[in-house]
Amino acid sequence: MSGAEEGTHPTEPYPRDLGSEHPTVPLPPPAGGATASGAELPPRPPLPSAPVAVPPPRRRARWPWALGIVVVVLAALVVGGEFVARAVVAQQIRSQVITALKLPADQQMDVNVGGIVLPQLVAGRLDDVRLTAKSVAIGPITSAVAVDATGVPIRGGELGSARGTFRITADQLENAIAAAAGSAPIDSVTLDGKDVKATGSVKLFGATVPLALALTPGAEGGDLTFTPTSATVGAMRLDASDTSSPFAGALKPLFATQKLCIADRLPAGVHLSGLRVDGEALVATFSADSAITTDPKLLENGTCQGQ
Repeated sequence: MSGAEEGTHPTEPYPRDLGSEHPTVPLPPPAGGATASGAELPPRPPLPSAPVAVPPPRRRARWPWALGIVVVVLAALVVGGEFVARAVVAQQIRSQVITALKLPADQQMDVNVGGIVLPQLVAGRLDDVRLTAKSVAIGPITSAVAVDATGVPIRGGELGSARGTFRITADQLENAIAAAAGSAPIDSVTLDGKDVKATGSVKLFGATVPLALALTPGAEGGDLTFTPTSATVGAMRLDASDTSSPFAGALKPLFATQKLCIADRLPAGVHLSGLRVDGEALVATFSADSAITTDPKLLENGTCQGQ
């Protein structure tokens, strides 16, 4: 009796011969890469190596961008502050000049501060200030005025310097010359080279004859001066130095220097330095005393001689 019949563990039968239909897996080729038949085999891929740790990507530093933004903001604040400071300073200068010179409150006046204002405010002194006005009344004359000042104190102290000009337009010359000519009637005034030409009439030996004077302008103290250099009476021309003419004695008063005082219309600290013909205008130059910003008396109007 077999084991199966006796209830024991039966054994599997020995496998039968399967023939050549189920070949066995060939062994790996030799290290040289050639098969038994001599054919070359492709190389085997390398075995995977151990994983390599890859560092995380570095984040780009952002502080240069932040610094650039801060610089731009600061620059904008400085530029804005400069515009505000320039406007405030110009307004303050205009107000103080109008008050000091007793000009009308609505006086037209432009103020230009040179350079960057903020550092000058810190230093307490403005390097360069230019004031211009198209029409300012100075005695019988209305003229355009321009002043260039340097070292203008902000918190007290003396002025560095101040020089300026006022231009008498052609239509104002007649008023000035007529006021200076006294008894000699002047009908018109023109400019000729460096001289002022005044025409009118004069009575000579009971007759009224045409008169033309060549006047050299100048300044003396607080006066505008007009000195005749030649006179033409009728058809006769005389120079100031001509004493041989029989009419020299009668015409002598015409050669007297005529003066027009404007010192009483200017601050005592402002001094006339010259008067000249420049194109189509008569230009007076003046300067200011450095103590005009510290001595209130120099802001008061001056006086004319004989007053």
